[in-house]
Amino acid sequence: MATDPSAKTNAWALFDRIVAEAAPDGVHTSPWIAGADGAPSYVPDYATLTRLLGVPLYLGATSRTGVPALALDVWLSYELRRAGFDPDAAWPRPTQPRILPMPISKLLKSLPRKDRDTLAQRLAHRSAIPGVTSASASILGKNYLKQVDVIMTDWHSGPELLISTKRMDSSYGKNAPNRIEESYGDAKNLRLRHPLAALGFVFGLRSDILEKEPDTAAWLIDLLGKLGREDDAYHATCLVMIEYPDTLAIAEGGDDALDPADDAAVAAGLAPAPSEEADGDPVSDSAVEASLAAEVAITQLPSVTLRHDQVPQHLAPSRFLALMVTRILDATPVNFHTQARRRLKEAQ
Repeated sequence: MATDPSAKTNAWALFDRIVAEAAPDGVHTSPWIAGADGAPSYVPDYATLTRLLGVPLYLGATSRTGVPALALDVWLSYELRRAGFDPDAAWPRPTQPRILPMPISKLLKSLPRKDRDTLAQRLAHRSAIPGVTSASASILGKNYLKQVDVIMTDWHSGPELLISTKRMDSSYGKNAPNRIEESYGDAKNLRLRHPLAALGFVFGLRSDILEKEPDTAAWLIDLLGKLGREDDAYHATCLVMIEYPDTLAIAEGGDDALDPADDAAVAAGLAPAPSEEADGDPVSDSAVEASLAAEVAITQLPSVTLRHDQVPQHLAPSRFLALMVTRILDATPVNFHTQARRRLKEAQ
């Protein structure tokens, strides 16, 4: 069962507008501030995160559409741009196409204005060009291909950052063990082939688990922490505790965009990811309609609260993002990611 294209289209229109308003004219605030002890501290833009988390609630998007988890992907990519990384390097990008290899991006920038506009328009109005653009990225691990939700990679450096995200809003006792087992296996698969890449895992969890299934919550939070302490697994893990009213509850339908059979086929390289099934077909006119409706919808997003008080410090988004950014910088020469290095240095 593939993702619902209309749900994704509508969600992207809202996501893009939220991110654009958070970074007017593409200018991002720096996340780094000088701490009380003189060491730089990473301050995430939680206001933008809560707006993004309100999108699937506003649309009534089920977990099967992939939209609830996509809100986390969009925010993490946005935070990487705040940290100073190239806007085209952090995927998913804030514009269509969501996955655009850096050589293509550099080619675009080098072309004369007329040619650049023509090629950019063609790329933006095709759902996917096999081998060139896509809406999602898969990368080869030690034993199998794995779709990675947030990624930074280039041909000359290889993968520099790989972040997997999961979202769970219901059926905690039923789904939690599967999500943890999948994440542990994915970490081993990716880490063994890409040991220098910053490898992270972000878990979005609805706060009602604390009342409905407190034992499951304690078990899950404990295991998330342990996933970030393994020498051959994730470098860091993160918990985003999300609170919203029952009247806006996300309908149950599985945590992944594909059913298990389809997901296995994609992972094995035997089937294309959903975004790649269309061989360059034009994007639906619904994208235009969604963009026009976004201006009104953005003012009606439901309120979402983050329960920072229920998240241990070792799973805090601030710590997670700081570790991901500094690990990328530590693993590359000083002439790489100069803007990101500058932003960090200014807070020291």
